[in-house]
Amino acid sequence: MAVQLPVFYNCAKCPGYCCTYPQIPVSDFDVRRLAKRFGITPRSARARFTKPDGEGGRIMRHRQDAIFQTACRFLDAETRRCTVYEHRPHACRAYPGTSRCGYYDFLASERGRQEDEKLVVASWICDD
Repeated sequence: MAVQLPVFYNCAKCPGYCCTYPQIPVSDFDVRRLAKRFGITPRSARARFTKPDGEGGRIMRHRQDAIFQTACRFLDAETRRCTVYEHRPHACRAYPGTSRCGYYDFLASERGRQEDEKLVVASWICDD
């Protein structure tokens, strides 16, 4: 029996940072899952929702995003939630892979420091 580790982050308080990773890998199984969600063929889903990663694999397509420049096409720009959550790729299901999320820790710290619970930090890089 697998042991459930405690989780020290709350995705509901995040603007979807992980959805903005430039490369969100997608397997053939992930494509089939998305195809089933939309009632289309895997071939159509592969063409509509993914693109080549340059190394023989596939990654999720992005769209413009007001906060992070681009984001996964399935991130709702207003609610900041995944619109295909039950059918999301394995990479998304496994994220962050630990009991802590670095971006959530960073964001929670900045929100506390700035005394602004709605603060969104769009970049790890500070402009001079």
